[in-house]
Amino acid sequence: MAFDYPLSTFDFRPSTMLTLLAPARDIEVGRAAIQAGADAVYIGPPRFGARQAAGNSLDDLRSLADYARPFGVRILVTLNTLMSADERREAADMAWQLYEAGVDALIIQDLRLLRESLPPIRLHASTQCDNRTPEQVLRLWRMGFSRVVLARELSLEQIRDIHNAVLRECRQGEQPVELEAFVHGALCVSYSGRCFMSEVLMDRSANRGCCAQMCRQRYDLLDAAGREITDDNGLPVHQRYLLSLQDMDRSRSLRDMIDAGVTTFKIEGRLKDAGYVTNVVAYYRRQLDTLLGPHHDLFERTFEPDPQKTFHRGGTDYFLHGRTAPMAEWLTPKSTGEFVGTVASRTRTTLTLNLQPGIKLQAGDGLCYADKGFAVNRAEGAVVTPNRMPDAAPGTRICRNLNPAFLRSMSVSRRVPVDIVFSETDSGFRIAMGALSMDFQSDKQPARNAERALAVIREQLSKLGDTPFVARSVTVTSAPYFLSASQLNSWRRTLVEALLARMEEEGRRASDSVPSRPQLPEDISLEPVPRPQGNLMTCRYCILNELGHCRKTAPLRNEPRFLRLQNGTVLALAFDCARCEMTVSES
Repeated sequence: MAFDYPLSTFDFRPSTMLTLLAPARDIEVGRAAIQAGADAVYIGPPRFGARQAAGNSLDDLRSLADYARPFGVRILVTLNTLMSADERREAADMAWQLYEAGVDALIIQDLRLLRESLPPIRLHASTQCDNRTPEQVLRLWRMGFSRVVLARELSLEQIRDIHNAVLRECRQGEQPVELEAFVHGALCVSYSGRCFMSEVLMDRSANRGCCAQMCRQRYDLLDAAGREITDDNGLPVHQRYLLSLQDMDRSRSLRDMIDAGVTTFKIEGRLKDAGYVTNVVAYYRRQLDTLLGPHHDLFERTFEPDPQKTFHRGGTDYFLHGRTAPMAEWLTPKSTGEFVGTVASRTRTTLTLNLQPGIKLQAGDGLCYADKGFAVNRAEGAVVTPNRMPDAAPGTRICRNLNPAFLRSMSVSRRVPVDIVFSETDSGFRIAMGALSMDFQSDKQPARNAERALAVIREQLSKLGDTPFVARSVTVTSAPYFLSASQLNSWRRTLVEALLARMEEEGRRASDSVPSRPQLPEDISLEPVPRPQGNLMTCRYCILNELGHCRKTAPLRNEPRFLRLQNGTVLALAFDCARCEMTVSES
């Protein structure tokens, strides 16, 4: 049975659709992501997700899968930590429970899970598998992964090389592996799955879901003699957030990513709230729809999406078009939000700002500069009375990192459009919703007021407000008969319930259509790559480049060799310029 919206809604083939993938820390955020326009949502299970603080019960995951199905939205679950042998057996049991709950795919890091008895469900290789090369992607594909989440550091050229390598290896009639890439959100400075700083220094393993975020800590930058390096302004690089990257923003490069072979666009943020997710998902939904044409669902928004108006650390496309600076924000790891203006003058109790065009400040706004912030008690045009007087001098850049009015304005409603046709049969009437139709037995009483009778039929059949659907059109082809509103409402409800049941069936059938996974040879290595002795992280981000001291383009200038934490711990830096990589190690 077909529907009036594309059945590719339930189709995983990259040739038929592109996917906007949204994060969810819990079921409420998941629902918000779906309403805002996500094609798929990824969310954590009770255990073994790479965000320990974002676990969810099986009942909630089942409920979210049921909620998602009418919209054709897929639910992906993160089983993406490294595990012990006992935990892998437990995770395999959980995988069966997730499958029975109706989720559509599992995202995994620990390849040893492939030795366990897993359900016939799609497997996605987490970015934690360190997916940087064609060889790694092809290896994972041959293991049975339907999708590979690419490393964040890859350029368009590298993504294209991977895509072309997959196409060359694809046998006739074989479905190529899908390529998923991040487009927005917080960045890990290390290659994913290859960061051990939190584990070694804080006894909290990032590969076990409890990263202590050492990249968001303050550091001093030292030369070989232990002296603090000075920046271009002659100031010591002292207690700055040297490893704290700006957030990723690739919203201007979606077409380039599509052309390179990306089929899924992933937003980071499984610890973010519903406001952030709603705003960012709505923004990328609009960007993709502008490129590809309107989405088959309809969205009604009460706000203009703008990622700078929720959690925002600035924006970098992070190597997508090569190495560009700056990639980091050394002054703060916190949300800076949107730039609103600079300090013009100050009195003992007020600040006067040179506001950007269109900016209107209000009481309750949160403003910040560098690593400091304050709230607005009163705003009269450009004159602000803060809750406490900041030490911001004239010329200081001021950003708004809390905008309550914007958050209050956010509302979005998603509906699946359907065409309704009301016609006559020998024994009653037929109502079609999309391609699903049902016959209803009824007496036929000619209407005294034909125009009013037809209007009542159209009005009652179009009342779909408490369902996922919206009537795109209501066509009445029968003669005008008198039918009570209660009778029409009853028929409409029966048809909607049948349509929802059919969509559930279609969705589960699509999820069950998983190619059989290959039998893995016993001698294939599935063990995690061991950590090199002393190595804490390896990354493409380079402190030398951020300073403007790249060895390839500028002479050496008192080159840094060490990082020093606030507690005095010193870490060694090494620069492999041939590979364009920086390594942080125990000193």
